[in-house]
Amino acid sequence: MKNRYKEATKVTLISIMWNVILTIIKIITGIVGKSNAMIADGLHSASDIISSLGVLIGNKVAKTPNDKEHNYGHEKAETLVSFLLSILLIFVALKIGFGGIKSLFNLDSVQTPTILPLLISVISIGIKEYQYRITIKVAESINSPSLRADAWHHRSDALSSVAAFLGIGGSLLGFKALDPIATVIVGFFVVKVGIDILKDSTNELMDYSIDEKDEWEILDVAKQTTGVLNIGQLRTRKHGSMAYVDLTICVDKNLSVLEGHEIANNLEISILKNIQIVKGITVHVEPCMNCKENKCLI
Repeated sequence: MKNRYKEATKVTLISIMWNVILTIIKIITGIVGKSNAMIADGLHSASDIISSLGVLIGNKVAKTPNDKEHNYGHEKAETLVSFLLSILLIFVALKIGFGGIKSLFNLDSVQTPTILPLLISVISIGIKEYQYRITIKVAESINSPSLRADAWHHRSDALSSVAAFLGIGGSLLGFKALDPIATVIVGFFVVKVGIDILKDSTNELMDYSIDEKDEWEILDVAKQTTGVLNIGQLRTRKHGSMAYVDLTICVDKNLSVLEGHEIANNLEISILKNIQIVKGITVHVEPCMNCKENKCLI
């Protein structure tokens, strides 16, 4: 667990460093190079700083041990951060998109930029794509929803830089409309990404079940546990990057309470050992009745 948060903190600090540099360079370049698209791209990078700081805070809170008020731990802090980041992402995307629409209907006010912003946009695309790849790699390896949302924020910034590149390049070639059109397209794309993240984080905050693949892995472990004759209800709920499981099993009705408890305890240990995302599990034991051909009425 400690290494998990160490990895998340490391990649997030790298992101903050790059975003601070990119924000300063983009805004200065946009002003000097007469490019509104580059200035908007710089503001987008600034929003990435805020989102990364949110991830740092969420990770710090999430690793806090269980306490009297939070018996199940604080992992949902990551999901809450993911929820807030998705709203920020949608807000920034809408702002960029509406800015592009406004410029599209007022092309006379759009200045022809210099080549400097065009060069910076290429550099920005490379850096932001690199940030996306290293962040999403760590997010997937440690199953972090907040880090996954932050990774997509980097990808949206890369797409914003692509739009800036197309727009600036089009303006240099005499096609002023390309700048606002590209900005609007990217704005809508980023809104979609934000809505997807918002939906996932909302589901997790409402105790959404884990993936079907992970549930099947839990059932496989249960079936292979000595003494388990049948499996009843399986209920799971996400808790940030982790999950809690409630499982009902059926055992021989003639076993003692102690023997039934040992079977349940062995099953709990096996699941916690083999299914990494499971933080806690409760196994309810029922006596098997009318067992015929591996079919039992619990």
